[in-house]
Amino acid sequence: MEATGSKMRRLMRNLHNYIGYFIVGLVIIYAFSGIVQTYRDTSFLKKEVAHEKTIEKGLVADSVAHVNKIGKAVNQKELKIIKIEGSVLIFKEGSYDANTGIVKYTTKELYNWIKPFTELHKSNSKGIIHYFTIAFAIALFFMSVSAFWMFKPGTKAFSSGVILTVVGIIASIILILIK
Repeated sequence: MEATGSKMRRLMRNLHNYIGYFIVGLVIIYAFSGIVQTYRDTSFLKKEVAHEKTIEKGLVADSVAHVNKIGKAVNQKELKIIKIEGSVLIFKEGSYDANTGIVKYTTKELYNWIKPFTELHKSNSKGIIHYFTIAFAIALFFMSVSAFWMFKPGTKAFSSGVILTVVGIIASIILILIK
C-alpha cells in the first residue's frame, strides 16, 4: 500500500506536468508581450504614423492654455513649442497652423499584429480577458507551489530548490525597493 505522501507527490507531479505543458504556450506569448511592454518608451517594433486634424483656430504660443489645447489634441501632456514660423507653431513631431487650425503630427505606434499581444499585459477587471489573466496567474502560482512536490524533502534537490526560491523572493523584493 502506498503512503499518502507518495500518492500526493505523484498527483502533484502529474498535475505539474500537464498544467506545465499548457503554461509553456502561455508563457511564450506573455514573454513576447512583456518584452514589447518593457520597450514601449522606444521605437522598438513601432512604425511612424502621420496624423492631421483640425482644432480651434488662433491658438498662440505665449498662452499656456492654448499650448495645452494643442497638447491635448496631439496627446502630448507637456507640449513645448520649439519655434514659430509665421502662423505655424512647430513642436516635437509636428506643427499647428493658427490660421487654419490644422495640426499635423506623427506618432510611433505598435504594428497592428503586435497590439493584441500587449493587451494581455494591460487587462483590467472590466474586460473579459481579465478572467484569462487571473487563470494564468493561478496556474503559475500552482506551478510554483507544486514544484516542491517534485523531490522528497531532505534531498539535495529539494534543499537547493528551497534556497533558490528564497533567493528569488529576495531578488524580487530588492528590485521593488530600488525601483
